Amino acid sequence: MKRTLLLLMATAISATLVAQPRNRAQAEPEPGAPVGQAWVTTGDRSQLFTQSAQPLRFSSRAARGAAIVIDDQHRMQSIDGFGFALTGGSAEHLINMSPKARAAILQELYGAGEKDIRVNYLRLTLGASDMNSFVFSYNDLPAGEEDFELKKFSLSQDLKDVVPVTKEILKINPDIKIMASPWSAPTWMKTNGKVKGGKLRKECYDVYARYFVKYVQAMAAEGIRIDAVTVQNEPLNSNNTPSMVWTAADMAEFVRDHLGPQFALAGIDTKIVIFDHNLDRPDFALEIYADAEASKYVDGAAYHHYAGEMTTLGYMHTARPDKHLYFTEQMTVETPGTPTIDIAAQVKRLIINVTGNWSRNVLLWNLAADPLNDPHTDDGGCSMCQGAITIDGDEVSRNIAYYVIAHASKFVDDGSVRIGSTQTGDQSVSLFTDEQRKDVKLTVLNNNVEVMPNVAFRTPDGKTVLIVANDTYNTRSFSITHNGYSANVQLAPGSVGTYVW
Repeated sequence: MKRTLLLLMATAISATLVAQPRNRAQAEPEPGAPVGQAWVTTGDRSQLFTQSAQPLRFSSRAARGAAIVIDDQHRMQSIDGFGFALTGGSAEHLINMSPKARAAILQELYGAGEKDIRVNYLRLTLGASDMNSFVFSYNDLPAGEEDFELKKFSLSQDLKDVVPVTKEILKINPDIKIMASPWSAPTWMKTNGKVKGGKLRKECYDVYARYFVKYVQAMAAEGIRIDAVTVQNEPLNSNNTPSMVWTAADMAEFVRDHLGPQFALAGIDTKIVIFDHNLDRPDFALEIYADAEASKYVDGAAYHHYAGEMTTLGYMHTARPDKHLYFTEQMTVETPGTPTIDIAAQVKRLIINVTGNWSRNVLLWNLAADPLNDPHTDDGGCSMCQGAITIDGDEVSRNIAYYVIAHASKFVDDGSVRIGSTQTGDQSVSLFTDEQRKDVKLTVLNNNVEVMPNVAFRTPDGKTVLIVANDTYNTRSFSITHNGYSANVQLAPGSVGTYVW
């Protein structure tokens, strides 16, 4: 929806036609004007999520360059957080580090200190994913056996790495939100009896729903609250090891008649999230929402971006604004040792476009791997899935996904709200002095065609956060205007800036 943003300022409005020169007076703080901070990653790696030495100074003087006007009266979705998947492989690497080295990197990732990036959302795998050393479930049985009473349910494998690492994270950030996603049901519940592909046997719908209940309760007993579960990771992909296929009709039946009622019976308030696959299939979630009895148990739908358009998220919000949207997976990799970093394109795609299209979170795949991108399963495990961090013994290196998430996670807390900011095509009003009649002020309506990709948030403690990506090959000058004050900013080509005041 296009909006006209009025830029009300004391003496000028942001998109003024006459640029004001920089001078010493402008560099001095103006009484009452905000002073903020800028954190920048440059495409040439000269700055990697580095706080700028100069503060972000606002003033009531005329701003310069294309204007990004912040409209905090225009409030949209609440934000749950930004983070990564803690796969079994990630946890395996972390648990094998020395306690001191592990504590240091977990503090940096999840802590709130000056040098920490404050990751505030975690995705766990409910059982093994394709980024595990081997495949397991919480109810593995010898061939030919079944366990409809789930007497042999056990978190034993996760207790070796995922659970203790998650507990360490919770000590650092007790409020972190946690989502869990299964890659497959136990093989004895499946039509093909294998870890790869197949479907859930109809006679196992109820026991599999109770399997979810057991998992949520077992994790709670370990002090780990699961905020949400997705019914299946990539229900239309049978190529992963492990994997399991669902149709929308079958998932609707499972949620309507089994998972939803079982959660209600057990008094579990964990959210149920459907789909958890690519943006090229909006029909999947809409079909489930069309079943009113299933829909009443569903909080929303989750998406990945290996196919489809990001605007699908906005389409889903338009179709069902009562249902929440989540972005739960994207592999984001780079070649180790490369002299440049493709930060602008990835922040534009995965932070600006995802939250700009109504998602409540952004989760990337995955937290950690080794220099060979191990571990992963055979016959369908991801051999190119680089971690946000690479762990080699106690040595840690930070990759592009780390910086993509850092630009949002450090400042946009759980409970923040996305607010209005000028986008390409939005209109603004400029006020300037008539050249012939100095006592006359004129206005002009501008169509903003040079505004860089951006998204803005208001945090629970009253701060404003603006994330801007310069996805061009030129240094760009622009202004940030908020509540009658403006700040002049430059951003190098291929760079990203997060501005906080």
